[in-house]
Amino acid sequence: MKSFKIALAQFSPHIGNIPANAEKMIEQANEAKQQNADIIIFPELSTIGYPAEDLLVRPSLAKRTEKAFEQLKTVKDIVMVFGFVNVTAEGQRYNSAAVMKDGEILGIYNKQNLPNYSVFDEKRYFLEGHQHLIFEYLGHKFAVLICEDVWSINTVTQLSKLNVETLLVLNASPYEVGKPQHRIATMQELSKQLHLNLVYVNQVGGQDDLIFDGTSFVLNQNGQIALQAPSYTEALYYTEYVIEDKAYKITESAPALGTMAEIYQALVMSTRDYVQRAGFPGVILGLSGGIDSALTLAIAVDAIGADKVQAVMMPYTYTSQISVEDAADQAKRMGVTFGIAEIHPIVNSFMQTLYPFFGNSPADATEENLQARSRGTLLMGLSNKFGNLVLSTGNKSELSVGYCTLYGDMVGGFAVLKDVYKTIVFELAKYRNTISEVIPERVITRAPSAELRPDQKDQDSLPPYEVLDAILYAYIEEDMSEEDIISKGFDREVVEKIIRLVDRNEYKRRQGAIGPRISSCSFGRDRRYPIVNGWKPGE
Repeated sequence: MKSFKIALAQFSPHIGNIPANAEKMIEQANEAKQQNADIIIFPELSTIGYPAEDLLVRPSLAKRTEKAFEQLKTVKDIVMVFGFVNVTAEGQRYNSAAVMKDGEILGIYNKQNLPNYSVFDEKRYFLEGHQHLIFEYLGHKFAVLICEDVWSINTVTQLSKLNVETLLVLNASPYEVGKPQHRIATMQELSKQLHLNLVYVNQVGGQDDLIFDGTSFVLNQNGQIALQAPSYTEALYYTEYVIEDKAYKITESAPALGTMAEIYQALVMSTRDYVQRAGFPGVILGLSGGIDSALTLAIAVDAIGADKVQAVMMPYTYTSQISVEDAADQAKRMGVTFGIAEIHPIVNSFMQTLYPFFGNSPADATEENLQARSRGTLLMGLSNKFGNLVLSTGNKSELSVGYCTLYGDMVGGFAVLKDVYKTIVFELAKYRNTISEVIPERVITRAPSAELRPDQKDQDSLPPYEVLDAILYAYIEEDMSEEDIISKGFDREVVEKIIRLVDRNEYKRRQGAIGPRISSCSFGRDRRYPIVNGWKPGE
C-alpha cells in the first residue's frame, strides 16, 4: 500500500438522540467507505453530542450507549474512531473514544485532561483517564486524543516519545471570535515542535447558546496545513497519507473567513439549529425600523427562509414615520410576512387601569416601559396562537447596562444578538449588505433610538457606543477593575456609571432568553455573578 485515506466527519449530532446519531454515523461511514477511506473519525462524544449536561447522569445512558454500539458494529471494512460516554460496571463515567473495525473494538481511550473553566463542566460528569491509546494500522502508528488532551504539552510529548506518527484528535470545541484561527496556529506550533502529524475533527452546529464551528483540519509534522475544512458546514472531508513522502497530501482548503463573515455565519447557523431542532415552525419578531431588529430579521431569513419568518411593526405616538417606512421596506426586500399593529389602545388601557394608582405622578421610564411591554405581550400572543418562536432583538451593549425592558423588548425564546456589542451590530449589518442589500441604508446611518419618548436618542442615556463598548469590553471580557479602566483614559464618572449599571442589572439578564455565544465571556455560560451581593467596584 502506497497511501491510506482518512475521512473527517465534521458532524452535527442531535444532543441526546443516540439512536439517530448512530444511524447518521453509519451512513457517513458507508459513504466514506465508498470513497475508499480506510479510517473515519468523528468528533468528541459523537454518539450523544456535546454538551449533554445532566443527560449524562441519566440511569439509562449506559444501556442506550450499548444499543448504539450494536448499531455501529454493523459497519464493515473501515476503521471508525468515535466519541461516547464510557460507563463502567462500577458506575464510573468517562469521556471516551472507541476504535472499532468490523464490529470489533480495537481499543478504548478515556480523556485524560478534563476542562473545568469557561463553558466547560467536565469534572462534574467525568473521571480522568490515565492510559494512552496507541494502535498500528496500515503500517502507521496512531494515537487517539480528545479535545483538551491535545492542549496538554505533557500528554502530547509522551506520545511523541513513543514514536507516534499521527494524532487523531476528537473535538467539541465551542466557537468564539478568532478561535478557529487560534486553534490552527497553536496546533501548527505543536506539530512542528514535536514532529507529529495531526488530524483534528471538530463538531459543527448550534446547541442552545453554544456554537460549534467545525473548521476541522489536518497538519503535517512540519506544521503545514494539508487540509482545512470550511466552517459551519456538515460534511465529510478526506485526507490522504502518502507513505513514501511520510506526509498527508496538500489539498485545496477552505479560505479563512473574515471576522464579520465568521460571526454572521455563526449566528445564522445557531439560529437555524435552535429553531429547527426545538421543533418551531417559524419565528416572529418585532421590526422597529432600527438596526438591531433589522439585523435579527436578516439573520432569521438566512437561517430558516423568508416563508418561515413573520415581522410585526408596532408603532406608537413616538414612532417616527421613517421607522415605519424602513421596517416595511426591509420586510418587502426580504420577502417576509409583515404586519402593522398599533399599540395606542393597549398603552392607553394600561394607563387608564393604572391611573388610580399613579394619580398625577409625573411621567418617567414607567410609561416608556409600558410601551415596550405592550409590544412584548402582542408578540407572545401571536407566538401562542401560531406556534412561532419569538426572537428578541437586544444586543450585548444594551443587556450589559440594562437598557432594555423586562417582559418588553426582552421577551422571546432566543436572543440572536445577546452576545454582540452594538458597534459589531453596525459592522454585521454592513457586511450583510455586501451580500445583497436587504437592510435599508438609512437604518444603518440613523442615530439609534428606542423611540419611547419625544426626540429620544440612545446617547441621551448612554455614552457613544464606541466609548460604551470599549468600557464594557474592558470590564466584562478583560475583567479589568474600575481604576484600571479609568487609567486607560476614560472619564471616571462615565466608567463608574457604566460599571454600576452592569452590576445592578444582573437580575434582568438572568431572566432573559438564551442567545448564541460568540465571545470569551458571554452572559450565562461564562460570566456568572450572584444577583444579590455586597461587592464594591474599585480596585
